Amino acid sequence: MDKYINVPLSDEDVCSLHAGDYVYLTGTLYTARDAAHKRMAEALENGQKLPIDMNNNVIYYMGPSPAREGRPIGSAGPTTASRMDKYAPTLLDMGLKGMVGKGKRSQAVKDAIVRNGAVYFAAVGGAGALLSKSIKASEVIAYDDLGTEAIRKLTVEKFPVIVVIDAEGNNLYETAVATYNKDDNKGR
Repeated sequence: MDKYINVPLSDEDVCSLHAGDYVYLTGTLYTARDAAHKRMAEALENGQKLPIDMNNNVIYYMGPSPAREGRPIGSAGPTTASRMDKYAPTLLDMGLKGMVGKGKRSQAVKDAIVRNGAVYFAAVGGAGALLSKSIKASEVIAYDDLGTEAIRKLTVEKFPVIVVIDAEGNNLYETAVATYNKDDNKGR
């Protein structure tokens, strides 16, 4: 089912999402990859405030390529989410409501998603140029010295994602395999 959701996410929006839903996000996303997550973890360890408020926000695991003339951003494809798994539970416990990446997540992240009523979305890997068309503005807001791994504030319009893990812990990667195997065995 296609859903159109505004970000930041409300609890009601998150509860309405189910693994396998096609979603179009409009509003604000923040980008952060490995280096930015490491720096945020260090800030927390040192009792410092994070550069973004996690409450109800969505982090897109992405580092863009340089923007072409007249565009706010270059190719903007997702990064493998598991690289942020050691940091994600803490951020979810701080109020983060959504993450966008590609690939599987650890059990600790799945547990934190359920515990906090959050959601993990996947964006299509290899479609960075297409995804960038949904990004209307991009601004570096923290860790500028990290280059493409700096934290950016993105304004997005109908940014296409798929719900992989919903707030109840349903995981599309697991259910899709089970459905495929069941359907595959019918033909034998």
